[in-house]
Amino acid sequence: MPSSFALAMCALLTCGHYLPIGRATALLETLTGLHLATGFTARARRRAAKKLIATFLPHMKDLLATAPVLHADETTGRAAGALAYVHVACTEYLTLMHVGGRGSDDIDKGGVLKDFTGVLVRDGYAGYEHLPAIHAWCGSHLIRDLRSISDADPQGQLWATAMAHTLTAANTAAHRARSEGRDHLDPDTLATLINHYLGALAKGTTDNLGHRSELADKARTLIRRFRRYQDMILRFTTDLAVPWTNNQAERDVRPVKIQQRNGGGGWRTLQGLTEFAVVHSYLNTATKWGKNKYQALTELFTTGPWLPPALAPS
Repeated sequence: MPSSFALAMCALLTCGHYLPIGRATALLETLTGLHLATGFTARARRRAAKKLIATFLPHMKDLLATAPVLHADETTGRAAGALAYVHVACTEYLTLMHVGGRGSDDIDKGGVLKDFTGVLVRDGYAGYEHLPAIHAWCGSHLIRDLRSISDADPQGQLWATAMAHTLTAANTAAHRARSEGRDHLDPDTLATLINHYLGALAKGTTDNLGHRSELADKARTLIRRFRRYQDMILRFTTDLAVPWTNNQAERDVRPVKIQQRNGGGGWRTLQGLTEFAVVHSYLNTATKWGKNKYQALTELFTTGPWLPPALAPS
């Protein structure tokens, strides 16, 4: 029977420090003198995932469903020579990832977002539009979109610069209000921000009127987006519990790219990618709660998985 130490170390190196199976096996032998086959290292990850699927995943789905605010994002992972998508639903203290395609059905299969009715902070991907949540658009993505317009023609697309300044000023005002213990912006501040928002759109519409160029087309598309989704974009100004960006989800899903790069471009099998997503969800959540990754894995292989007791520490 393999020791909990060997199993925990194999899972730690492959899913907690993002080493490929072969390098993790060699490093473990160098550091500890354990002579393990690469197959053992791969099976350790598989055993960890199997234990987590039985108890940790259902517990996480139940917790996340009760969160007032969730972050969601997706990234690509290459497995078995093809692209798959890794989806994440998370909070400051919880992380849950699953693997599938990119469609709305694949998002639903994560078991969290399909029936979630709180606030969902996400990017502009249309695959989220069917969800019943109250949607909030990530400000960082919008700033990048605005910068791509303004950088191409700083004088001709002043509206984009003005809109970026409006959004950053709104974020500053929201931070100030939170630091002062308020749960909303004062009416005058909010009215001024909305006036600047609409003014930037009006200028962009006028300045691009009748222009026939690729840049003007992109500007008009972005202006329509800002008009259509004004409530989503400004959600963080009307509900101060909502953050301006989706950085939480982007950070939580980034290890997929780190592991892929370290592993020479991808996973040998889709099962391997799925196992990584499950075990990383566990380790990331444990880290958010201040638990040591190795201790969390040792617990997993001895007494069973550690489970976060609530949405956040009391």
